[in-house]
Amino acid sequence: MDKIKLKVTNLQKVFPANGRKEKDLDALKDINLEVKESEFVVMVGPSGCGKSTLINIIGGLADATEGSVEIDGREVSGPGADRGMVFQGYSLFPWLTVQKNIEFGLKMKKVPKAEREKIAQEYIQLVGLSGFENALPKQLSGGMKQRVAIARTLANQPEILLMDEPFGALDAQTRVVMQELLAKISRETKNTILFITHDIDEAILLADRIYVMSRRPGTIREVMEVNIPGERNHEILVTPEFLAMKRKIMEMLWQESQDAALDK
Repeated sequence: MDKIKLKVTNLQKVFPANGRKEKDLDALKDINLEVKESEFVVMVGPSGCGKSTLINIIGGLADATEGSVEIDGREVSGPGADRGMVFQGYSLFPWLTVQKNIEFGLKMKKVPKAEREKIAQEYIQLVGLSGFENALPKQLSGGMKQRVAIARTLANQPEILLMDEPFGALDAQTRVVMQELLAKISRETKNTILFITHDIDEAILLADRIYVMSRRPGTIREVMEVNIPGERNHEILVTPEFLAMKRKIMEMLWQESQDAALDK
């Protein structure tokens, strides 16, 4: 039986009204999900459905109104080293080199200099940045900056990697390159990953399983297994299996968007 790494149970999030005339905002309702060890799970849903709110709660950056989040059976009560987060913004230290940015978390943990340099080198090679160890962030492209951010997070060896639209700011071609790189890293490292996106192609290309969310208040509308044969790269984007799954998700999200428009 596969070990459950992340478990979210009956989670709800309500943002209280700011004024008397406003109503409380129901952001998330009855969220139940599981991520198994070494599994790559993607959540996709319409804009405003609460995807980022959910991943912030899992990351310990926000509190749920009701429900629980558990990592390895331990309830989450705030940020922790067991969760590594990668956002759309790179959050690199502009005055530190690629090598030093990746070493930063290890330095905070007081890992000896020689050991952290060795670990950083391993992840620099993993994300394809060999030769750029001494470059500053301003000398890097957007895709390269995101590689540094991913390497820095992985170097800290979190129990689960939480990724919120990490490739959203990249151009289309660079985005596909980064998707293929992340798929490769996932296969090699066996990391447990929860990934948030609004891009259906990205979701299918990367995921072992996809959670499709509804319009606000965000709920789980459907859970889909991704069983597409072959290597996860741009070539699967035109296979019949890929296109059939894409069509099904598109229809669900289109219906949610239409219903959301009628609700207003």
